[in-house]
Amino acid sequence: MINVTKTYLPPIEEYTAYLQKIWERGWITNHGPLVVELETKLKKQFGVKHLFFTSNGTIAIQIAIKALGITKEIITTPFSYVATTTSILWENCKPVFVDIDNKTFCINPTLIEEKITPSTEAILATHVYGIPCATEEIEKIAKKHNLKVIYDAAHAFGTIYKNKPLPAFGDISTLSFHATKLFHTVEGGAIITNDDALAEKILHYRSFGHVDDDYFSIGVNGKNSEFHAAMGLCMLDKVPELIERRIQLFSEYDKDLKHLNLIRPGIPDNTIYNYAYYPVTFKDQETLLKVKDALNKQDIFPRRYFYPSLNKLPYVHNGNPCPVSESYASRTLCLPLFYELSDEDVVRISNIIATV
Repeated sequence: MINVTKTYLPPIEEYTAYLQKIWERGWITNHGPLVVELETKLKKQFGVKHLFFTSNGTIAIQIAIKALGITKEIITTPFSYVATTTSILWENCKPVFVDIDNKTFCINPTLIEEKITPSTEAILATHVYGIPCATEEIEKIAKKHNLKVIYDAAHAFGTIYKNKPLPAFGDISTLSFHATKLFHTVEGGAIITNDDALAEKILHYRSFGHVDDDYFSIGVNGKNSEFHAAMGLCMLDKVPELIERRIQLFSEYDKDLKHLNLIRPGIPDNTIYNYAYYPVTFKDQETLLKVKDALNKQDIFPRRYFYPSLNKLPYVHNGNPCPVSESYASRTLCLPLFYELSDEDVVRISNIIATV
């Protein structure tokens, strides 16, 4: 069986060395030394002042919204994982969808201003597939209209844009360290900001609203454990090797599929990409479904990242039309891509697609 991804696990002896230390200390959660070490190393890697390791990437978005004091409308993308939209709804805010750019698949900045109302408080944009949003345009609009900017950087670990790590942009960026990601902690995520006042709020919101015996605010349990931090520490120095292997697999896919009429998202100039996903967009949904079925019959399981277009979710009311996103969501399939995938597997997958 070949799934769309397969979690990379470091040598078990490296992980058990951290486990030995955890057992010796008996400190397994509540901001232990491995969590502190991981946060410190990630802050240095991203070149940011504040980074908070969280239990997952969804709670990271929810805490970001809460810390910014947003209670009304948030302009966002319909082409992302469902957590981007559901986090907005969970915080009792209203998602206002702006269609996507047909080259990068990220939010189209030229359409943002027409959706701004007196109730608009923020822009929540996703770096789709680890491809940079139009950060300059988005942040210019935000400054003009006094809006906050949150980037869902769940896919962006390892991408550099204009000599700056992609998760370092925005008032807040959030990451996912789920097991499906390039860098993972089994389950986990992070919140990044350079704002000291925001960081103070995030610190409290992540841990029930208190420090020691004093309560400062409402809060949730968004912390993560020493066991998850240990996995992250094992993974950190593996990322360059993982990206290098993905570059090789990308090259093989590109070579094998170049004769087919498939659309691929474009990477902006001045980007060092992380090769997080390999999406292909077919001419119509019927072709996609035929390809998906043919691959499934050979025990190959790609995924429709991202489907449906989020403005079409059954619990989103009055979602405005987003024709580009709706079209791309219906026709886009992410092909298997992971460290242990062989070149021969890529050739076989490509041949099945070509046959259909």
